[in-house]
Amino acid sequence: MIDPLAASAGVVAGAIAGSFLATLILRWPAGRSVARGRSCCDECGRTLAARDLIPMLSAVASGGRCRTCGAAIHPLHGRVEAGCAIIGGLALGFAPGVAGMGWTLLGWILLTLALLDWRHYWLPDALTLPLAFLGLTLGLWTTSVALSDRIIGAAAGYGLLLSISVAYRMVRGREGLGLGDAKLLGALGAWLGWQALPFILLIASGTGLAVMLLTGRARSATTRVPLGTFLAVAALPAWATLSALMR
Repeated sequence: MIDPLAASAGVVAGAIAGSFLATLILRWPAGRSVARGRSCCDECGRTLAARDLIPMLSAVASGGRCRTCGAAIHPLHGRVEAGCAIIGGLALGFAPGVAGMGWTLLGWILLTLALLDWRHYWLPDALTLPLAFLGLTLGLWTTSVALSDRIIGAAAGYGLLLSISVAYRMVRGREGLGLGDAKLLGALGAWLGWQALPFILLIASGTGLAVMLLTGRARSATTRVPLGTFLAVAALPAWATLSALMR
């Protein structure tokens, strides 16, 4: 049964976290600060008032536009806020306490990484490395995976994609796989154990191929693929599959 109080807290926390993460996704790749100064309109620079900063509700109240210049508010804000709210509500609702907090943080970081990679082909160390650390620490209270399996998973996930990257560079003479993907798979191994890695890779590969074909992004053999996006998306289904097989 879901805990309504914990779920409500998760929704509120998620909406607030999503507001920050959406700004980070939009500004960080462009080298713009997300930690300094007050929030402002990206078009006219007007400092936003408190009533402009209520996640999701402010955008609805203003018709999705800045109250001063009328510029459209980027839809990513509302989508990330809603996504983080759903993650927080489900995670804390079904697992109140430390376990739910772990699932919440995992979901928020994976959502951020998925969007950064989809939009910019970028998986920053500032997110993947802390994610791995959290998997080896907070993850102990989140998933029922032994510490030894987490350590093996982190090393195996990173080592596997690193080996593929090095081999591809040696054979083709150019980069074919970013190390950010290797670090992300290692981080997922730290959370879910080495046993989940085959499922993550299988689901990510299948999902990635389907999405690339349906969206028309798969145009040639040299087309860039945001593998990190599909690794992040595959994490929960892989864990669910593994858990079902181990029952």
